[in-house]
Amino acid sequence: MITLEPITRQNALIFKAARLRALQDAPSAFGSTYAKESQLTDADWFKRAADWSGERKILYLATDGDAGNAPCGIGGTLLDPDDAIRAQLVSMWTAPTHRQRGVGRLIVNEAIAWARLRGAHTVQLMVTSVNQTAITFYHRLGFTLTGRTEPYPNDPAVIEYEMSRPVVPL
Repeated sequence: MITLEPITRQNALIFKAARLRALQDAPSAFGSTYAKESQLTDADWFKRAADWSGERKILYLATDGDAGNAPCGIGGTLLDPDDAIRAQLVSMWTAPTHRQRGVGRLIVNEAIAWARLRGAHTVQLMVTSVNQTAITFYHRLGFTLTGRTEPYPNDPAVIEYEMSRPVVPL
């Protein structure tokens, strides 16, 4: 059974392992790199976990209870610092062993629910043009391309597309 929990100091090192695995598995899906983040100390990861468990941003860790609580996904959201009715979906990754099993949908739905409780009206994300699988996944979840693009920070030859979807009030 898949469960989600917020990233905290208590699971920071599990998050570290999942994040580094994600950066190796999908290097063009993140604004950071394995080379950069593998240099962080455990103290850095504890600080990162504490920073991401606040009122304005949250990261989730998905684990598989049927596989000894192995981490199988991460993702989160943060309120836009310039406009709190917008939230950003960030750091999405599902382990290859768990793709097409609803883990990504679970993370996105939890992130949207978190944003809704904080008054967000829109959730936005950036996805690289070379990640058609992710683009299709986000389309299935109701995200649409906004038309805004920007160069991918790790490779300016790759373009990032902005996608968004409304947050439906309860």
